[in-house]
Amino acid sequence: MLMSSAQYRESLRQYKPTIYLDGRRVESVADEPAFAPGINALGVTYDTALKEEYAPLMLATQHTSGRQVNRMLHIDTGSADLLNKLEAVRLLCQETGCAQRYLAHDAFNAIYQVTHRIDADKGTQYGQHFLNYLHDAQERDLSIGIAMTDAKGDRSKRPHQQANPDSYVHVVERNAGGIVISGTKAIVTGAPYMHEFLVMPCRNMTQEDADFAVCCAVPCDAPGLTMVARPAGRPGEKSALFSNKFGQSTAVLIFDRVFVPWERVFYAGEWEHSGYMTYNYATHHRHSCIGARAGFGDLLIGAGALMCEANGFDPGKESHLREQMVELIKITEGFYACGVAASVYAAQDAQTKTFVPDAVFSNIGKLLLATQIYDMHRIAHYVSGGLIVTLPGPDEDHNPETAASLADVLRANPDVPYDKRIQAARFIEDLTASYQGGWYSVISLHGGGSPAAMKQEIYRNYPIGNKVELVERLMERGIVDDPRRPITANRQPGKCCATGCTVPGAPVMVDLPQSTKSTRKE
Repeated sequence: MLMSSAQYRESLRQYKPTIYLDGRRVESVADEPAFAPGINALGVTYDTALKEEYAPLMLATQHTSGRQVNRMLHIDTGSADLLNKLEAVRLLCQETGCAQRYLAHDAFNAIYQVTHRIDADKGTQYGQHFLNYLHDAQERDLSIGIAMTDAKGDRSKRPHQQANPDSYVHVVERNAGGIVISGTKAIVTGAPYMHEFLVMPCRNMTQEDADFAVCCAVPCDAPGLTMVARPAGRPGEKSALFSNKFGQSTAVLIFDRVFVPWERVFYAGEWEHSGYMTYNYATHHRHSCIGARAGFGDLLIGAGALMCEANGFDPGKESHLREQMVELIKITEGFYACGVAASVYAAQDAQTKTFVPDAVFSNIGKLLLATQIYDMHRIAHYVSGGLIVTLPGPDEDHNPETAASLADVLRANPDVPYDKRIQAARFIEDLTASYQGGWYSVISLHGGGSPAAMKQEIYRNYPIGNKVELVERLMERGIVDDPRRPITANRQPGKCCATGCTVPGAPVMVDLPQSTKSTRKE
């Protein structure tokens, strides 16, 4: 059953999680003002799926059940699914800044693929466990948080070497009914207003780390689970014209002997597959992050253009402003194009016949947005001017002693009233020069992994061997006569040959009304 935002908010009342915020216990998540912007953001993912004009994009048919589900909970069966997911995430993040719920999509796809690998290797039943859970989550239209990043402790040591083993979530007991886990997960996106959590490892494990190689589903109010959260956005702040409505909370999750029944365990101790799990999830998630930050880029492009107009300028006639706006467009559409390419060149998983975005293009797109988010903010500041951080506070707008004077002298374009100009300025400030603006920068840089991790994945997956062979062929001689040399180890079908350009599941995106499309042209 697909829920509306109102039904989603009401569903949160069915749970009684243990949550602390700013040093106090939160009794009702649904009624907590500090979480309202986050709940609003997830609400958009529900309501958008119920709108007829967006249904072709926001809904998908789950191939294992034949049921129509929210795309944020869907398993991708072709390049078309990946393209539509990318566009759906961009659409949602245009409205919310960060829709958050797409992380569940990324985890579902990765876990679906890894459980089948483990079953084939070990003869386990994890794949069926997860399929049952997947269908239940889709049927109830749940919001699922991803508890992946561990506290980590001393980063120079592996999980089993930590002085405090609870720096990583790990299995402390196994019995006939299930497993018991303890440990800490940090930076859990949207944690306070999620229905359940998927616990996943954050790194490749060794045999000594087997107890830390665990993946399972835990309800948000499971006994022994405590969340320590921060507010979502800037609730209640008058100058926060965007983030007082939409925002994102994060939380630290502390697991203290939390029991998980076997039917909710998707692997526990199969350390050999933790690397595939981690890298596969990272590829799915970085692909989604591209769509998310493209949506944020759309906000900056629109707000920057409005600010130019409010300041009395037409960017089309002012070359220095036009150049900056084009640069902002180039950055946004440049990394988004990598997401499109990652969809088109997606690889089919051998075990499940489902699809994984191309790792090279996914990581390049995420690396571009991670490092260019600061350029995006700089450009927004350039085209807006210093007014965005020097305006008097909102209370002065209604001060009879100052309001008239401010309205008179701080008006620029005679066609744009003073109050409209300052609204545009405060909107830009909120997105780029406030606490929320700093949050967008940091989450863009480190969300989904650090730039170093992305560079590692690009080098690990890029077919340098093909390029070396190309040059050696043109030279009509090799440099080193050793077919096992590391530099030529990575080869794959080229992006410009028959096998590289044709993949199962033709990349045909759904046809939406022109007014609903973020970037596509008829």
